[in-house]
Amino acid sequence: MAETIVLALLMLAMIGAAQAQQRTIYDASGRVAIRSAIDSQGTVINYDRSGRVISRETTTGNTTTIYDAGGRNVARFTTNRQ
Repeated sequence: MAETIVLALLMLAMIGAAQAQQRTIYDASGRVAIRSAIDSQGTVINYDRSGRVISRETTTGNTTTIYDAGGRNVARFTTNRQ
């Protein structure tokens, strides 16, 4: 799970709203690690390899969602931009 969070944070650092509409990042074994989509408002949504939303970045703030091994949402952190 920590690997997914680190990859998500790296993804958020690398992607800009003016770039591609969709992006996929693969791990060293060639498996999908993260999928990312950008909507027309510039919102970036990152998904884990199971298709769950792990983070969302908007012009007003960021939200990160944590899942346990069973796929249940166990935490959500939101930060507001000022």
